[in-house]
Amino acid sequence: MKIKSSKELVDEANKAIKSMKPDEVKEAFLKGDITLIDIRDIRELWNEGTVENSIHIPRGMLEFWLDPQSAYYKEKKIGNIKKLVLFCAIGFRSALATKALTDMGFDNAYNVEGGFDGLKNSGLKIIPKTKK
Repeated sequence: MKIKSSKELVDEANKAIKSMKPDEVKEAFLKGDITLIDIRDIRELWNEGTVENSIHIPRGMLEFWLDPQSAYYKEKKIGNIKKLVLFCAIGFRSALATKALTDMGFDNAYNVEGGFDGLKNSGLKIIPKTKK
């Protein structure tokens, strides 16, 4: 059996989604024009921190938390959604996640090129995430 590789899936997703460069994200985020969503695993946030004022939605819950018909819908967590800009560590998982949101009908979903590393390098403020 031949399966598609994860690289093939990411490449296909990148062709089908909209992306933003880290500097574009920084400018839009500081103006309040976007909602920045960190989809990394919670352990990554504990180890590396996250972008200040970003929202953490674990990759495995993304579609459920953003679907008003889901029992897991998190209206209070996501609030007033503008442009949804997703990031993971380097942009692969968030490309797949952005593709999933696009497939759901979100026309305002974007991926951050270069992921969290790109955002850190753009100068966005990174804050620690502590265990509760």
